Amino acid sequence: MYRVVVIGGGFGGLRATRDLRRAAVEITLVDRRNFHLFQPLLYQVATGALSPGEIATPLRAVLRRQRNARVVLGRVSDVDLSARRVRVDPLVPDEGEGTWLGYDTLVVATGARHAYFGHDEWEQWAPGLKSIEDALAIRRRVLSAFEAAEVADDPAVRREWLTFVVVGAGPTGVELAGQIAEIAHDTLRGDFRSADPRQAEVILVEAADRALPTFASGLSAHAAAALAALGVQLRRDCRVVGVEEGAVHVHSAGESDPERIATHTVVWAAGVQASSFARRLAEASGASTDAQGRIRVEDDLSLPGHPEVFAIGDMASVADGNGHSLPGVAPVAIQQGAYVARQIRSRVAGRHDAARFRYRDKGSLATIGRAKAVAQVGPVQVWGLAAWVMWLLVHLLYLVGFQNRLFVMMRWGFSFVTRGRGARLITGD
Repeated sequence: MYRVVVIGGGFGGLRATRDLRRAAVEITLVDRRNFHLFQPLLYQVATGALSPGEIATPLRAVLRRQRNARVVLGRVSDVDLSARRVRVDPLVPDEGEGTWLGYDTLVVATGARHAYFGHDEWEQWAPGLKSIEDALAIRRRVLSAFEAAEVADDPAVRREWLTFVVVGAGPTGVELAGQIAEIAHDTLRGDFRSADPRQAEVILVEAADRALPTFASGLSAHAAAALAALGVQLRRDCRVVGVEEGAVHVHSAGESDPERIATHTVVWAAGVQASSFARRLAEASGASTDAQGRIRVEDDLSLPGHPEVFAIGDMASVADGNGHSLPGVAPVAIQQGAYVARQIRSRVAGRHDAARFRYRDKGSLATIGRAKAVAQVGPVQVWGLAAWVMWLLVHLLYLVGFQNRLFVMMRWGFSFVTRGRGARLITGD
């Protein structure tokens, strides 16, 4: 039987696995987590709008009826390209030694993590948002800041706790900043006795000259106006030069000296880099990588010199028709997963499919707050309530699992009517 090993149960890996459900292959899906995570809604977990279980689905439940697929929980630590096998280590050392899995085709979709541009020491004070643990840590920091402000006697100290800095004004940064502003000015209004959450200052720092730089300039302007209406300060042409306990240092264009912003809550949404396994795979194959550590693949998403190995999703560098790298977003990974599944089916059938991968851009969406969003679908630009409804429908459509779709739809409806956040819990250390 033709053996397919898929590393990573994200958008790309899961799509490839599911699209092979009727193929004459044996699929082994390997992941460090036992669930598929819907990352586009992580920021809503980070801001108490949704619970983790509402945006994650167990992989075994998703693939329960797919008899040609099995799930292996473990960490892939090595790859032997000449022998066509990968080493899978148990997550707990006491579980025994790792095992080697052989393959005829290998699909690697290990994703990406946040990047600090050579300053990894900033992570302890400015967490990024890539996992459920990240989201819960950010939720704890944001909500704890309001609690600390409530018991602070010194107005200056209270102001520091009520200052929130989000670094990066891409979709994630814009969404986080808007949600934090809504928490301060709407959700928590009247909940405290000493501190007034409405005095919170939310600062969004962006190195480019506008928010949402990948969107059309008109939509960036609408997003900036919506952020301003929520009370978010957008700092354009401004880059972070230092992060420390209790402060972030930023340097604005045209200024001679950096500015120190006193704050205890910094969230990082400024950059990403490929997973560490991407570097290991590149070294093993001799493939080159880009500035973000992503592997440069062939037109059919295979590794140079290794047509039996595909790299897809955020860890792969793929050029579009204009020579620009495709963005690390879910639609790209999903289409790549579907394409790889077609390639594998052709190989199993003894055919050679020479069609190169072509990404079909179906548009971009970003939400800023309640009934505030922007959407770009080809030349069509939409903003406001209409874009927000589009955003809701698209995210419900791509969310995995009927139960999750139902619960999230109910949660959003209840929150819209009551302006509440049902997952506003401070958990963890």
